[in-house]
Amino acid sequence: MKKTLSLLTTLIMIFTLAACSGNTASVSEELTEPGADTLDTTGRYPISHTTGEAVINDVSFEYYKDTTGTNNLVFYEIFVGSFSDSDGDGIGDLRGIIDRFDYLNDGDPKSGESLGIEGIWLSPIFKSPSYHKYDVTDYYTIDEQFGTMDDLKELADLCEERGVKLILDLVINHTGSQNEWFKNFESAHRHKDESDEYYDFYSYNDSIKLGNRVFYPIPAADEFYEGNFSSDMPELNFDNEKVREAVLDIAKYYLNDIGVDGFRFDAAKYVYYGETSSNVDFWNWYMGELKKIKPDIYCVAEVWDSDSLTQEYAAAVNCFDFTMSQADGMIATTAKLGDVNTYNSYVEKYLAVVKAKNASNTIIPFIANHDTDRAAGYMTLASGYAKTAANLYILGPGSPFIYYGEEIGIKGSRGSANTDANRRLKMLWGDGDTVKNPVGTTFEEDKQTNGTVATQKYDGDSLYNYYKRLIMLRKANPEIALGEYKSVKLDGTKMGCFTCTYEGSTVTIFQNTGITPVELDLSTVEGINVSKITDYIGVADATLDGTLLTVGEQTTVIMR
Repeated sequence: MKKTLSLLTTLIMIFTLAACSGNTASVSEELTEPGADTLDTTGRYPISHTTGEAVINDVSFEYYKDTTGTNNLVFYEIFVGSFSDSDGDGIGDLRGIIDRFDYLNDGDPKSGESLGIEGIWLSPIFKSPSYHKYDVTDYYTIDEQFGTMDDLKELADLCEERGVKLILDLVINHTGSQNEWFKNFESAHRHKDESDEYYDFYSYNDSIKLGNRVFYPIPAADEFYEGNFSSDMPELNFDNEKVREAVLDIAKYYLNDIGVDGFRFDAAKYVYYGETSSNVDFWNWYMGELKKIKPDIYCVAEVWDSDSLTQEYAAAVNCFDFTMSQADGMIATTAKLGDVNTYNSYVEKYLAVVKAKNASNTIIPFIANHDTDRAAGYMTLASGYAKTAANLYILGPGSPFIYYGEEIGIKGSRGSANTDANRRLKMLWGDGDTVKNPVGTTFEEDKQTNGTVATQKYDGDSLYNYYKRLIMLRKANPEIALGEYKSVKLDGTKMGCFTCTYEGSTVTIFQNTGITPVELDLSTVEGINVSKITDYIGVADATLDGTLLTVGEQTTVIMR
């Protein structure tokens, strides 16, 4: 079967180009295709292969709704120091993100010229001695390598202008050992001054052993401070009300004074090590206070554990779904010829559990992030797995998170060097950007074989343009993000089906991750009511002949 451009993307470009020329395309006139699977010199998709009449009636812009302000946005994680360098020092910075914002979202969801992301998660940007900034020295100062508070405010204003949510990585279970809070804590213990307000600011013990928790000696004292990640990351004491007030004040500042939209909470289960109920109580309190400040705040927590434990936090805050992620996760295993029925059933059950705890909760799927190996290393472009995996989680419910560079197939793995720096490699722009790989990188440059943004931009079959089309399809069918999800079991096939219903409108999606076409008589499937294909995206195409639906290999179909 032939490779195709998304009909929706084509349609969007019809309207865009018509608007630029001052003409309006008639829904009945024949549209011509200047070149199959090619883009013009502006990076736009050409007018393509349809009369437009049926497609316009099926997926016209009356279906498009702005989903900004919901918990169902497409987010993009940026590891700031590796993204884009604006000042030539080799380190990515906030100004680099501002300069690249049109790449992320140009403000026009119908233009087809930007990736179209709806939210940005920035890795830690506060003052810190490390390249990764997870050991914060000062929460009220932007690390000078990344820019200034004015830069952050400008980025926040730009996000608001473009309808993009901006969330900061907020690390509050521990600080850096160079933080003034910790220096004051050490001083108070050296002087045995229990009246000092910082004496109980961090977790400490009179023994180096306490269960599985890790402790280090306090210099010139007979006590030990807790540092479960490293000696450079001492754990705060959240039984101290002043600590709680301090971390609440930090959030207030960035919400009120800078204008960010929320936070990603690092290591949320480590606030009280190994004490789930105490952790959940804290996050219930913290989120309750934050919602008083900003009722529509967007927050997501990292609770890297099994679903059963992660879902304990659901009453307080949405959490990333780690069961979905990595090489052995649900997305990858399903994309690599797995049973989509099993995948869809899992999604439905997960949503039922978290929504029962909090109706506003949803699923937060992702394939990879800064702490995991890059997906392009185990889901190649040639196999079709990279695109099939993207279909599964972008054209699905919840709030999917894309790791920067995933859309162009950047590779990177911890490897024998055992360094996370290899998972946080520089963005491959291909246009002279001076950003470099982070300190400690051992990943060889010649292993990057999928090209750059520059080489993929005008290739209609590239992974980059594929991600653009997926996000546009998701926006054109808001039922996917906002609707009630229901899996539909298909017997005798690994192809899966689900429906999403929102405000009385339902879309039905069929996903074939196999390497052969699947034929299905729709009249034999209970729970669906469809009569037309509105779009499809994948390696192949799809057809409907009466009630006989044929879905090509590694292809997803949207029906109404």
